[in-house]
Amino acid sequence: MRRPSDRTRSGARVRVKPIPEATVARLPVYLRVLQHLADQQITTVSSERLAEAAGVNPPKVRKDLSYLGSYGTRGVGYDVEYLVYQISRELGLTQDWPVALVGVGNLGQALAGYKGFTQRGFRIGALFDADRERAGEQVGNLRIEHIDDMESSLKEKGIAIALIATPAAAAQETAERLVAAGVRSILNFAPTVLTVPSSIHVRQVDLSVELQILAFYEQRTAGRPGRRRGT
Repeated sequence: MRRPSDRTRSGARVRVKPIPEATVARLPVYLRVLQHLADQQITTVSSERLAEAAGVNPPKVRKDLSYLGSYGTRGVGYDVEYLVYQISRELGLTQDWPVALVGVGNLGQALAGYKGFTQRGFRIGALFDADRERAGEQVGNLRIEHIDDMESSLKEKGIAIALIATPAAAAQETAERLVAAGVRSILNFAPTVLTVPSSIHVRQVDLSVELQILAFYEQRTAGRPGRRRGT
């Protein structure tokens, strides 16, 4: 992808104000929509169209993108390619991020084989599991390492981002060891809340919670609380 200059249309780079967490959470959604538009050879997009595809309102899109110093052109919209670059740069996706994966069970194995990571600037750089019988097992182009070797391996590889896909009972200890090894960002798939220092960034992915939320809305849609479909 062509990388436009980091300067604005007027030629001078503008240092915009800090980006709120809520905006940061929406940037990947905008990026996904924009990349889809780029794949369709669409070169410009209005805030209305971007908002509709992202599930927000146009004023929120314009406000979010203003934090990047991008205001679009009246009557034309936003340059798709340039906006893809701006958001990718802001999210740190213009570089390659190695990621450690701890817990290579069914979920971990699926995550290790997910091709979408590499397409978005990430690569699984290390695999760890507590099962000694799995140590040395080949998964893709990596070999599983025993968790006892995790601290030294992470420091050697310089990995600062990790995925936890262990059973819930092992997740907290795993997080503590990751932090001690220099990991600063954790994506937790284990169904438990982690306690870590405030300087560590943690994102929680709890599939059962998401399903429970869907069940709530499905029940409201069905209009028959407590009744299952087909009864």
